Amino acid sequence: MADAQPIAGGRPVLDDPAERGPSALMTFVFALACGAMVANIYYAQPLIELIGPELGLHAALAGLVVTVTQLGYGAGLVFLVSLADLVENRRLILVIVGGAIVGSLIVAFSSNAWIFFAGSFMVGFCSVGAQILVPLASHLTPPSQRGRVIGNVMAGLLTGIMLARPFSSSVAALVGWRGIFVVSALIMLGLALILMRMLPTRRPQAGMHYGQILLSLVRLFLTLPELRRRTAYQGLMFAGFNLFWTAVPLVLSHSLGFGQRGIALFALAGAGGALMAPIAGRLADRGYTRPAVGIAMATLAAAFGLAGWAGLSGAILALAFAAVVLDAAVQTNQILSQRAVYELGVEIRGRLNAVYMMVVFLCGAVGSMAATLSYEAGGWPLTATIGVGLGLVALGFYATEFRARR
Repeated sequence: MADAQPIAGGRPVLDDPAERGPSALMTFVFALACGAMVANIYYAQPLIELIGPELGLHAALAGLVVTVTQLGYGAGLVFLVSLADLVENRRLILVIVGGAIVGSLIVAFSSNAWIFFAGSFMVGFCSVGAQILVPLASHLTPPSQRGRVIGNVMAGLLTGIMLARPFSSSVAALVGWRGIFVVSALIMLGLALILMRMLPTRRPQAGMHYGQILLSLVRLFLTLPELRRRTAYQGLMFAGFNLFWTAVPLVLSHSLGFGQRGIALFALAGAGGALMAPIAGRLADRGYTRPAVGIAMATLAAAFGLAGWAGLSGAILALAFAAVVLDAAVQTNQILSQRAVYELGVEIRGRLNAVYMMVVFLCGAVGSMAATLSYEAGGWPLTATIGVGLGLVALGFYATEFRARR
């Protein structure tokens, strides 16, 4: 396997995976970029109590504030991430970051719900750069180190997810909800400057046009049972993740009297779950994927059970513990599943990741919408019960893996 070759300006050109893997600095840049990009999807999640009334949305429909962004992300996974197998990756990522800047500014200065949703969709659509960077990191890494490097990069991505909520709540408490989207645009601008300097150039092998790339997404999903299985596992887990984090700010606000600063501190506690990402990567490298997946699913169901009781009894420490455990379970399964998907084909990793993450985020969007609908219909007990159900359904599907292997 050839090393990346230098080009003018000091950037390497990546044609084949490097034998030594990415440097510590490059891994950090990848992790930082992934976290900053994916955070855009979650800034609105703890702010639906502020955004919904200003946009004139009924309480049961407030989940659209989050859902539309995630639907945009799903569309971006299809139409943008698949391009990673067709066009030069560095240029594609920089264009996407530019689109995220424009979308964030549209949201920040929106005057009605329709403009807000248009900007939110664009933000989601152009926040998929992380899902191009993760396969790119995989290309840079030899198989023996792949789980560790992917785990470290995903730790940055997951930290972005976890910190997005407390960060947006804190900014909203100071300058209102629109301020976080202005800050987001500035962060994306700074990130573009870093990536312009640091990203390697990767030109995928030619051979397919864009229409063939898109059609191949369906074929990959239909012909690869392992892809379908891993997608279903994480889709159920991620639906539970968004169900929890969309509804829990409502519990904290309505039942426990928390303001935006209190909600921010609670969300910060949940960031501890991101620490599982590097550990999960190492478990995958050592061959423990199968048992770890089952434990993660059982943990999700148990965490929702604990959270249901804690929300009703006002046990805030137990609720925070449930949040950390739930996040750790979802992130563990994500790392294990994503690594397994990447092993299905080297030259099609962009498309494999596009299919996998598209379905996962569509399931997440359903989870966000179900959160506000279930909370409005039956309160936190109904929402938590649905979460337990998602974990049990995932375990039921996981049990079929043993029959299939026999």
